[in-house]
Parts: sequence; C-alpha cells; structure tokens
Amino acid sequence: MSKQWWKEAVVYQIYPRSFKDSNGDGVGDIKGIASKLDYLKELGVDVVWLSPVYQSPNDDNGYDISDYRNIMDEFGTMADWEEMLAEMHKRGIKLIMDLVVNHSSDEHAWFVESRKSKDNPYRDYYIWRPGKDGKEPNNWESAFSGSTWEYDEATDEYFLHIFSKKQPDLNWENPTLRNEVYDMMKFWLDKGIDGFRMDVINFISKVDGLPSAPEEEGKKYVSGHEYFMNGPRIHDYLKEMNQEVLSKYDILTVGEMPGVTPEEGILYTGEDRNELNMVFQFEHMDLDSAPGGKWNLKPLELTDLKNTLTKWQKGLEGKGWNSLYWNNHDQPRIVSRFGDDKNYRVESAKMLGTCLHMMQGTPYIYQGEEIGMTNVKFETIDEYRDIETINMYNEKVHEKGEDPEKVMTSIYVKGRDNARTPFQWDESEHAGFTTGTPWLKVNSNYREINARKAVEDKNSVFHYYRKLINLRKQHEIIVYGTYDLLCADHREIYAYTRTLRDERLVVITNFSSNTPTFNLQEEMTYTSKELLISNYEVSDDTDISSIKLRPWEARVYKLT
Repeated sequence: MSKQWWKEAVVYQIYPRSFKDSNGDGVGDIKGIASKLDYLKELGVDVVWLSPVYQSPNDDNGYDISDYRNIMDEFGTMADWEEMLAEMHKRGIKLIMDLVVNHSSDEHAWFVESRKSKDNPYRDYYIWRPGKDGKEPNNWESAFSGSTWEYDEATDEYFLHIFSKKQPDLNWENPTLRNEVYDMMKFWLDKGIDGFRMDVINFISKVDGLPSAPEEEGKKYVSGHEYFMNGPRIHDYLKEMNQEVLSKYDILTVGEMPGVTPEEGILYTGEDRNELNMVFQFEHMDLDSAPGGKWNLKPLELTDLKNTLTKWQKGLEGKGWNSLYWNNHDQPRIVSRFGDDKNYRVESAKMLGTCLHMMQGTPYIYQGEEIGMTNVKFETIDEYRDIETINMYNEKVHEKGEDPEKVMTSIYVKGRDNARTPFQWDESEHAGFTTGTPWLKVNSNYREINARKAVEDKNSVFHYYRKLINLRKQHEIIVYGTYDLLCADHREIYAYTRTLRDERLVVITNFSSNTPTFNLQEEMTYTSKELLISNYEVSDDTDISSIKLRPWEARVYKLT
C-alpha cells in the first residue's frame, strides 16, 4: 500500500457560521477562525476542512453558491481568507475547501441567464424539461420534501433541483459547464488550498431520460435516488476532473457519496483508478433509522455497527481508502447519539473517539466533538434554522396532522441543528462565540462543556483527542495496519486488531453502561504488551486475557 500524507493526516471540519464570530454580528466568520488557529495547532490536527464560505443567499447555509470565486459578505473578504490560509500554512495546517458542483444557487449568474430563454447560451448549464400532462416531468422527491421540479413561467418549463428549489442542479453532460467547474477548481488550488471535500459528488450523473421512480402507495413523490446516485457517467466525469485538475496538484480529495457500496468505493478511490482519494459513506449513519428514513427512530444495535464498519474496513483493504467520521454539519452529536451524554459523557466521548481513530482510514473530527459537545433541545420549532428540519416539521405537523411532540422528539435526536449550535469556547455569555445575538441559540450546557475548561483539564476529552492524534503520528500500524474484528456477536463490546508485520494492536471498547467481560482469544500470543491509551486508570501489570470492562471503557494495547 502506497504511503501518502493524506492517509496519515487527521482532518478537522469547521462550520464557519458556528465556529467563532469576530465582529459581534452573531455569525461566525473567517477572522474568527483565524483567531483560533493556535487552538487547532494545540489539538494537533493536520488539515482543516472548511464548509462553504462562498458568496451565497444562504438558503441552505452556504451550500447554495451564487459566486464560486468570491467570499460571502457575512464571513469577510477574500483578503481575510488569504490571511487565514497563510496563518494556517504557517502553523503546518493544510486547508481543504468544499466543492459544491451538483447544484448552484438560483441566484448564480449562470442560472439567471439560463432561465431567460430556451436559446440562451447558459440554458444547457442546468436541467430543464417540459411538464407532462400538466404535471412535473417525473415523480422524484426532493431531499428537502416536495417535488424535485420547479415550474418557471418565463419559458414554461421545469428545472431540476434534488435539494432546495433555490439549488438548481447543474447539467454535467454539458462539456462547457464542466470546463467552467475545472477552471474554478484551479482558481482555488492556485491560491494554495490543499484539496476539496466534494458535496454529493456522486449525484452529478443522471440516468438518461430522467424516468419516474416506481410509485409508492399514498405518496405523490418518491425518492428517485437510483436515477441520480452513482449514475452512468460518474466515473467518466471524475476521471476527466482528475486528468484536467486533480492530478496536477498534491492534494486531498474526498467525495461525499450517499448510497455508495464498498465495491463502488473501490472504483472511486482505487489508486489505479485516477479519481478520488477517499469517499464519505453513510451506511453507519443510517443504522439508528427505521424504515421510512432518518426521522423514524430506532435504537442502535452494536452488531449492525460492527458489521457495517468491518465491511468497509475489509472491503477497501489494499484497494481503496476509508474516511472515518462520527460527526459532521449534517449529523447529530455522536456522544448523544451512540454514547451516554447524561451519565458518562466524558467516558463515552473518549471511547467513541478511540473506536474510530484506531481504524484504517483518515479520521475527521467535527468542531466540538473534541470537547464532547452534545445535542440540543430547543423548546419550539421557531428556534430551529435548518431548512430540512423546518420543511419536515411543516409537512408532518401542518400537512399530515402528526403529533408535534413526536416530531420534535425526532428533531432532538436527528436534526442537523444539533451540530450547528455555536461552538462553546468558554463560560461567558453565548459561550464566547459572539458578543452579539447568535444566529442560532447556544446549547444551554456551555458553562459545563466548553473549550477553556477542556484545555485546562488534563483528563478532558480534548486532551484525550490530542493523544489519539499524536499516537497516529507515532505508530505506523495505526495508519497502515490491517483490521480484523474480534467478538463479532457481542452486543456490548466492539473489539478489533490492527496488524502490521510483527506488531499487533488490540482495540477494546465497551458501547454500554454495563460491565461486560472481554476475553482475549487464546491463539493471540505475545511476549510484551504496552497500553497505548485508555479512558480509565489501568495498572501496567493488568492481565489482559480477561478484562471486566467499566462503563464505556476503551483500551488500546500494542502487542509484540
């Protein structure tokens, strides 16, 4: 397996709106990020992934871009951005930017032109179709509820938008459009960025004819994902992108790819394939959803999690590369989701970090994860800001008459604003995020959970994450060793080994508040053992052949 800097790196995601506000307008900004780079340096991360800071009307929090080459006024100026990049590089931190090219904003100059007339030169930059029998061109459902089609009176046609109606899909079949995208990518790479996280990049190729999906009883619109996920020309487009742009720079590329399998993951990330370095897949993020989607809740079965993560670990072994994550701007807080944020917040946050960071792949930390930030419970829907959450609530409560309390329970568990509450810097008002009124309310637990306290407390989640990051730099086996699952059927213990030449790691984690016993397999012989990390005190002479684990305990041993 070839050695690459991006395999050995740890990435930290910043959601700029919620990270740090420098000017008191209640919105995080670029100068705010720049003011906290020493904090990131102390944590030890190698790369920052910055969620979109481009010019945008902000319908979907910046993922609706109206100008790909300019900075959103709320976030600052291009000069601010350039200074931030220089300060990152000065500290040895690389920067990857979001690439959002499945769709643009409807306020982008291309779309403004495109909707003017059917023969406008920009018409074919987007996907336009006439209606069928006075209805939409097909029955696909938008990711944010309702139809994926929006009627436009000016030309008596519909445009496709898989997300919000203010996010029209770009037409990747148009080579002129593709070249525009490649030029824009070079613009940022030539400014010195170190790669791209590519938003829903496996949606850019649609099936010819855009057929309707099979109807579902009682539903006007149904998911058409099989017609636009991993579509017929996706590999052609990514190979072309690699040839025209990516191959000319030494960068990290990660594609966000809902609905991708390990077999497809190899096609996207294989070193001989010349497409991307790694993908974000969502299989492990759907395990606590019942049939009918993410808002239908069910408890996590640990065996499902082990099977899924193991499938990806073994599936890509020697053939592709995994990205490892629990949290991002679209996912609820992991310590509230798969941990115990009431009784064992610190222990379970450390355990979850251990379980993930010891696997093969590039780990991603989402802002606040390293201090154990939790989900939030706002009292009413009016306090939420996320378009997906608000649309879902309106549809279920106002259109379908569902119980508002039940719908709010789903939001408390799965809503995207759980990840978007402002970063908790200290105990001062608004958690030190802003001197103004924050764009989204701060979680009320900020006096107990904040970065100032975490940095000062040597036993905090922060310092544990520092150690996890540092171990990765010290032990090649954590990056390049092969993975094998232990105790496959155990419902509370997730344990596995990593092996590289004559070294072996044993990773033992307890996903419960109980005290199960871990038994080391008899055939796993060794002459010496070293405890690399644990979230409880452990004496050096502990016998590891049988360990009674404490609630949410994690240990990693190196055996030789």
